[in-house]
Amino acid sequence: MGTLTSFSFSAVNYKFRSDSVIRERIGIGVLESKKLKRNSCFLCKKMFIKEISPKKFYRIRCFSASNDDGEMKEENLSKDSSVTTVPSPDDTDERRSNKTPASVSSRPPTISPIGPAYSDFQIDSFKLMELLGPEKVDPADVKIIKDNLFGYSTFWVTKEEPFGDLGEGILFLGNLRGKREDVFAKLQMKLSEVMGDKYNLFMVEEPNSEGPDPRGGPRISFGLLRKEVSEPAPTTLWQYVIALILFLLTIGSSVELGIASQINRLPPEVVKYFTDPNAIEPPDMELLLPFVESALPLAYGVLGVLLFHEIGHFLAAFPKEVKLSIPFFIPNITLGSFGAITQFKSILPDRSTKVDISLAGPFAGAALSLSMFVVGLLLSSNPDAAGDLVQVPSILFQGSLLLGLISRATLGYAALHAATVSIHPLVIAGWCGLTTTAFNLLPVGCLDGGRAMQGAFGKSALTGFGLTTYTLLGLGVLGGPLSLPWGLYVLICQRTPEKPCLNDVTEVGTWRKTIVTLAIFLVVLTLLPVGDELAEELGIGLVTTF
Repeated sequence: MGTLTSFSFSAVNYKFRSDSVIRERIGIGVLESKKLKRNSCFLCKKMFIKEISPKKFYRIRCFSASNDDGEMKEENLSKDSSVTTVPSPDDTDERRSNKTPASVSSRPPTISPIGPAYSDFQIDSFKLMELLGPEKVDPADVKIIKDNLFGYSTFWVTKEEPFGDLGEGILFLGNLRGKREDVFAKLQMKLSEVMGDKYNLFMVEEPNSEGPDPRGGPRISFGLLRKEVSEPAPTTLWQYVIALILFLLTIGSSVELGIASQINRLPPEVVKYFTDPNAIEPPDMELLLPFVESALPLAYGVLGVLLFHEIGHFLAAFPKEVKLSIPFFIPNITLGSFGAITQFKSILPDRSTKVDISLAGPFAGAALSLSMFVVGLLLSSNPDAAGDLVQVPSILFQGSLLLGLISRATLGYAALHAATVSIHPLVIAGWCGLTTTAFNLLPVGCLDGGRAMQGAFGKSALTGFGLTTYTLLGLGVLGGPLSLPWGLYVLICQRTPEKPCLNDVTEVGTWRKTIVTLAIFLVVLTLLPVGDELAEELGIGLVTTF
């Protein structure tokens, strides 16, 4: 579960301004053949009339500056365009008496400098960024909100700063005058009364605060964002189509995993193509069709773990009234799947909700995976199930310290200390499910583990654990040969931390922090591979033969 950053699934909804607003801001009218349009320059607000040929478009720019007498002068008028200044009410009679037509400047276009630090191109770029960026908070609304929300009894505002990824919001800094949860609830109620559903108010830790709050805990501030900017965008039709395609590919990768688990039964030319790095010519894939039916139980197990994972998220989100997007399953030929990416379609109310929803999915998937793994190990030692067993290299059990020890305790030293081990397909399904769950619980980015870490210990803790996780994955300390693809997957799809909650300050409690810490510890044990010397001592896999 996470936020897919490589596709257009961003939770920020950029609302573009209407065409009429753009025309008003930059003084460009709708092009109409041989019609006069009245507009005003966005810098000097001076009225002018323009006539534009339907065959050509010339940008009209009017940079005005005041002279010593206080009169405005016109410069930089585009050529081939007729510009007539509109007379003011004071000089209408004088112009009529003189019968003098409005003059048209014939001087070469020159640009009046707006300031020494900005060029014409920079000014146009700033205007374009402002117009195409997310909708900002209305300054008039800011004044109303300050007058009606904040005060001596709630939160005394001392400073205002930009808030949001692009500075589209307002951050109110000041002094808290009561219990933070009570003040926040009161401010939210007043905001709804004054502005309706126009804005969202966030309670966050004050950035770069010099010290803790005198009442205890970190100093807080309140951020204000427009609802259409802060709330996640609804799921589009294209996202549904992409989710369906990814799900079909995940089914294919799960079936492929089931076929690969029967490697001791596959035709030699197929085995050589997938195991020999020098093999170039692919074999006839129709040779694999007889093995598809026997691969389905394993594929069902892998898909079942994925579905249980997502059901866990939705069951935890439903009572909290948090909306989730459809899951985007990511195929993986080694484990069947990387898991699924599920977006929050609602702003989370607090950090406790973030922890609960983030952990519910992995715990549900891990419960099903562990049950299949244990049942598969028990069936592997049952003589009645010998016909259903498959042969796998014993070195595979060195891929996980925790799962290798469980297998060693169940199957015994002799079974694992051999070249190949006969196991039930449920063991493979459970192993892959537990490994996938462990990877998704890594405390990094927008993975379930990253969200849980951010909710339990804050964004700064997630940053530290995330850097450590990237380092361990890069060195292959966690995950062994699977560390590189998983590290790339996180960097491409899940690297961005989750957006803050409405109440991003209140602590989650000791028991939630304990559960998150224990989960991270089990993740390390699951993804930690066993070295040859330790494997020899523990009897996990055949390391040396005599």
